Amino acid sequence: MALPEPTTHPLQHIFDVTGARTLVTGGASGLGLAIAEAMLDCGARVTIADIDQAGLEAAAARLGRRDGRLTAERLDITDRPAVAAFVAALAERQGGLDVAFVNAGISLKSQRVEGELDGLDDAWDRVLDVNLNGTFAVLKACAAVMRRQGAGRIIVTASTAGLRADPLCGNSYVAAKAAVVNLIRQAALQLAPFGVRVNAIAPGPFHTGIGAAGGIRRSREEAEAKWRDTIPLGRMGDPAEIRGLALLLASGASSFMTGGVYPVDGGALVSYAR
Repeated sequence: MALPEPTTHPLQHIFDVTGARTLVTGGASGLGLAIAEAMLDCGARVTIADIDQAGLEAAAARLGRRDGRLTAERLDITDRPAVAAFVAALAERQGGLDVAFVNAGISLKSQRVEGELDGLDDAWDRVLDVNLNGTFAVLKACAAVMRRQGAGRIIVTASTAGLRADPLCGNSYVAAKAAVVNLIRQAALQLAPFGVRVNAIAPGPFHTGIGAAGGIRRSREEAEAKWRDTIPLGRMGDPAEIRGLALLLASGASSFMTGGVYPVDGGALVSYAR
């Protein structure tokens, strides 16, 4: 499906993603679920992939069948052969792949010893395996399909923690997200001649479940208190507030955008820059 370009279509059509064959990893919850719902609401065909089978079932029930436009499938993005096979099979089954939201990610708490930096433990290895290696595995598999098509849009979930030091995030998380920021720029450069655009969304603090399964169990009140001083808008984001940027980057409205990293953070980067 060729998405409309602003130079050849009326303005009201450039955000149209009707029928766009879309993959969202980490789509069972949080930002991924919000993105999937937005794309479905705008008429896209969406496959949500996640390692959490129960979460997938709950997400599918929440989103509804949407005239058969929604598919939910389990995928472990750290299993590289499985990722390559999954994306290839998906593209074969639906005749291509127009948009990929490479969103899945985790946060785990490393052991911190007084006087030492945290990291270089099992949590470090797992976070980098998911947030960097798994992200690249999905990006690479989707790029292979889109390069052959001569078109496509890949949108990676980075983080403001990859753009500056963050006292509220662990070293493994900031290291992985910083690497992802440069990785999407490199991929954008390599894929531009083939009509494939690669961009990243860099969320700041949002109300999601990331980290909850890995020992990061601060209460909502405690988290809010820690973040409030860093966010000029004075609150954490709601996942629904990611939808506008996601739709922009998935649609023809972003036809001249590639290699960009776009923060959605309530002004947190401005606050840190003071």
